[in-house]
Amino acid sequence: MAQKNIIIICGEASGDLNAAIIAKEILKINRDIKIYAVGGELLRNAGVQILYDIKELSVMGLFDVLKKLPKFFALKKFLLEKIKETKPHAVIFVDFSGFNLRFAKEINNTIPTIYYISPQVWASRQGRIKTLRKYISKIIVLFRFEEEFYKRQGIDVDFTGHPLLDIVKPTMDKKELLSGLKFLESKTTIALLPGSRKQEIIKILPVMLKTAQIIGKRIDAQFVIAKSPNVGWDIYNRIIKKFSLDLKVVEGKTYDCLNISAFALVASGTATLETAIMQKPFVIIYKMGLLNYLLYRPQVKIPYIGMVNIIAKRKVVPEFIQLKASPKRISAEVLRILKNQSELEEMKNNLGLVKSSLGETGAGLRAAQIIINFLK
Repeated sequence: MAQKNIIIICGEASGDLNAAIIAKEILKINRDIKIYAVGGELLRNAGVQILYDIKELSVMGLFDVLKKLPKFFALKKFLLEKIKETKPHAVIFVDFSGFNLRFAKEINNTIPTIYYISPQVWASRQGRIKTLRKYISKIIVLFRFEEEFYKRQGIDVDFTGHPLLDIVKPTMDKKELLSGLKFLESKTTIALLPGSRKQEIIKILPVMLKTAQIIGKRIDAQFVIAKSPNVGWDIYNRIIKKFSLDLKVVEGKTYDCLNISAFALVASGTATLETAIMQKPFVIIYKMGLLNYLLYRPQVKIPYIGMVNIIAKRKVVPEFIQLKASPKRISAEVLRILKNQSELEEMKNNLGLVKSSLGETGAGLRAAQIIINFLK
């Protein structure tokens, strides 16, 4: 194959993670493919030339989008110039649907397009299906139910399974981390995963810490926050200093934090699947600005927000969303579950079923092969 150029466009930490997995696999198969990207550190480390760093692109809710509109318009103009310059043979969109679908319209089928981790049109805003059908050449999906959904819509789709199955594993010995944190093995360790975006941390971490305070008064517990490398320490420190807890913060080692934990409080998002793969019982917590929530909620046509519950088509783990995300209510449920060994085991078994539904390992390689065959 003569040299081919690809542009990958993602806009958030989870997109950077998933895009980096497929980029690595593409370059392993064919070093002659040149990949450019709107992405972050993980894509850069995968050997991709970063055209635009995603640090300032992450948004949460309509009002945040409105504030950043000038940035998105500038990015669109910049990328159109880069397309003229690099003449890519394909553009790969990774999640980040608000921008990516509009940009697909802008390209208007002049370049082949692939959507990897497509918009959740099966949950909300089903009008976007027409946009996908008209402007996207191929969709690669991570969940079997998505493949069935898109096939019914007459869209060219391939299911690869979930790339997290290859990467969700601890890097440290459990005892080593407990010792490093000066944690006692005899105490109940609870992990807090408050998200990977600044806005999520600001809204969700205080709820988690208040919940932790109540739990800490009832049982002998210690808490570890899995810190996102994408959000500055100042944000965490400003929130944490208001709470008195047996608490440690660990950056960039989410799977190790989960590995030492008996239970977790998890922000809705990719982390819910990571926790499920680690087979750790947890509850889902999510909050956004009230106006954003009131605008967003009516668009959602499914009963759950957490991916594990969506996949299972039933409530496998409790969800505490928006007004229901009260520390008193969450702590009561966590304490109840922790005291009920049979319920803990049932939750672990159900999480095992969710994990098995994610397909086989090697999803990133399968996606890379689909992309390379598409380029041919």
